[in-house]
Amino acid sequence: MQIERIFAGWRGVALVAVTYAYFLIFAQFGFLARLTELGVPAAALTPVMTAMAFAGILFSLATPRLIDRLRPSTLVCSGLAVSALAALIALAPVASMLAVPIALLIGAGLGILTVALVTHLASWCGSRSIVLVAGIGTGLGYAFCNVPAVFAGKPSAQAAIACGLCVVGIAVASSQRAESVAQEPVFASPPFLMILAAFAALVWLDSAAFFIIQHTALLKAGTWTGTAHLWINAGVHFVAAVGAALLLRSRHFPVVLCAAVLALGAACLLLAHPASILSASVLYPAGVSFYSVALVAYPSSLSGAASLGERARRAGWLYAVAGWTGSALGIGMGQHLGMVPSGFVVLAAAVVLLPALRAVWAARRRELLLLAGALACAVPLWRIAQPSATAATLSAEERGRRVYIAEGCISCHSQYVRPSSLDEQMWGPSTPVERVRAQAPPLIGNRRQGPDLAEVGARRSTFWLRAHLMDPVALSDHSAMPPYAFLFGDARGDDLVSYLASLHTPSAEHVQAQAAWRPSEGVWATASVSEGERLYGRACATCHDDRGAARLRWKDGFHKSPPDRAALHAFAQSQPRDALARVVRFGMSGTDMPGHEVLADHDIASLVLWLESPMLRSTPQ
Repeated sequence: MQIERIFAGWRGVALVAVTYAYFLIFAQFGFLARLTELGVPAAALTPVMTAMAFAGILFSLATPRLIDRLRPSTLVCSGLAVSALAALIALAPVASMLAVPIALLIGAGLGILTVALVTHLASWCGSRSIVLVAGIGTGLGYAFCNVPAVFAGKPSAQAAIACGLCVVGIAVASSQRAESVAQEPVFASPPFLMILAAFAALVWLDSAAFFIIQHTALLKAGTWTGTAHLWINAGVHFVAAVGAALLLRSRHFPVVLCAAVLALGAACLLLAHPASILSASVLYPAGVSFYSVALVAYPSSLSGAASLGERARRAGWLYAVAGWTGSALGIGMGQHLGMVPSGFVVLAAAVVLLPALRAVWAARRRELLLLAGALACAVPLWRIAQPSATAATLSAEERGRRVYIAEGCISCHSQYVRPSSLDEQMWGPSTPVERVRAQAPPLIGNRRQGPDLAEVGARRSTFWLRAHLMDPVALSDHSAMPPYAFLFGDARGDDLVSYLASLHTPSAEHVQAQAAWRPSEGVWATASVSEGERLYGRACATCHDDRGAARLRWKDGFHKSPPDRAALHAFAQSQPRDALARVVRFGMSGTDMPGHEVLADHDIASLVLWLESPMLRSTPQ
């Protein structure tokens, strides 16, 4: 009897752990990795995930209709069996052709399993508190997924583990016990719609952060790479989950949600600053475990549902809207923005904190109004009293960096040359992680709408930078960059040029690599003189033709007037072909001649052939 009391509720703990482990290691991670391993292109994964979400929503909403018709063990075992079947099929070599059906099975299995399990969780808890069972099971599920051998395993191994977990779950679910649980806490539950919105905001934040970390090498290296990181994550998950359960048992449901959104929100904001990744790597798992425990405990015992059917319906809506829909929206945000906007973090926090604020407002309305009035007066006075930084206290480069941030250049330009990639050939030597972390704030960038600027000071002259800022299209006819001529109405334009010109880290190895670069023989064989003429008109004529837009506008601004067509032809005749190709690709040091890094080797070879061609002499000006 003593042993039975100690291990009371182990079945419920095991089922919660199995459910979370299956979702995390397979449905959310291993399944997509398995498809990629089998050669499914990234573009084809969107309809697969859409199918999974569709089935998850459909079966989450349909399962409550079966609650009164089937035994709890039958429903839970059915969900586990469908989930196991999906993982088993994913192991087959033909899984890529069955990607959408497998995704439908995963969504259906999890939809049935999650709603049935939380509705009847008491059946497997014995005399143990449902909330405590939810906390320990959630912590063990997350900790198991962070075990290095599991997390870093091959996708096929993760699918096999998921299948095995479902088999274990079926064995556990079959040993259902009569419902006899400890008294759960009673609290004044906010309206269900508020709770639904709060959980949706939390899942949204979690999914966006998960996608961003998973697809950003620098962030992934600081959170999920290495045995030490994974064991720490496992420990944080378990401790936070048990802590959340203890708070919930003490009637602190709003506190758990508030702690979750504060931790997740802070982690999302810190992800934009790689130097703070260690802090984010602790806050993120803590926030996830906090709300994940509540996501099980609330529908299973804390929702205040008057009947089993109402409990099931609330669970169905909770997992359909907050779970599946919130997750899809979060992944979409991470995929399309590459970041979680600070405004959205504030909005999500407001949604989650609303129930707590509602209670505080009802009890302390007068005090809050007085506080708001005091802040409304204090903030303007504080801003007026703040000493402003004068131009004398900052260098031109420092002022230019502030202009760069203020004008939102980070939205289109990165400052991170990725190691061992084509970045190094196009933009310069790779950027050391230490240099990125030392920046305050780091300007690693969001999306590459334009070229990387980490080494732009070595690739472009100060004149070219100034001219391009004033009229981008005049120098690059295909540029989508808006003009920033208005910055030169005061010192901001010159400061920005100074900052951009300072972005350069000398590298002898990179200079040697440029000197050794040349188009292959195969590229020369397929190059086209006519294509070279077209490329000249698009990329070169603006400076080298007598009537070129850049030549006319800034004819007195060049350090040295660009050679015209005849001079170009004479220069081309005097240079080895490979040397001329290097000039086209990398530009000429000490002049205003820029490189053309975005041109393919075939385009550069075609342009060189046209420059060497006698037809150049007779081409009209």
